[in-house]
Amino acid sequence: MQPFHLAYPVKNIEETRQFYGELLGCAVGRSTERWIDFNFWGNQISAHLTEEEIVEPAANPVDGKSVPIKHFGAILEWDEWHALAEKLRNHGIEFIIEPYIRFEGEVGEQATMFFLDPSGNALEFKSFKDMSQIFAT
Repeated sequence: MQPFHLAYPVKNIEETRQFYGELLGCAVGRSTERWIDFNFWGNQISAHLTEEEIVEPAANPVDGKSVPIKHFGAILEWDEWHALAEKLRNHGIEFIIEPYIRFEGEVGEQATMFFLDPSGNALEFKSFKDMSQIFAT
């Protein structure tokens, strides 16, 4: 797979550097006082400083939960996902959707969690029990 590039708005570069760089463990790439690049699990994400208001994204109901329509994230290995969920809990991250398992025992069984970065951008991290079922229907 080819890595993707995503640019997104943030309110504070240093707060963003700490959240993505230190908490999530993303290596920092090039940066200026207005933007910063991160290695987001092999993909390039670029946080760009904005003075405009960042509003909480609208949501859709999925499995009885309110899923932010606008979000991004990564698909992790099963053990890595569980370790990240525990790390986030230990750091007091407030989840939009608590870590849980969807489709347990079914095709496409997956772990998922949603939370906001310090600027209010919604993130989803997920993992599949069987990575070959990422696109299973």
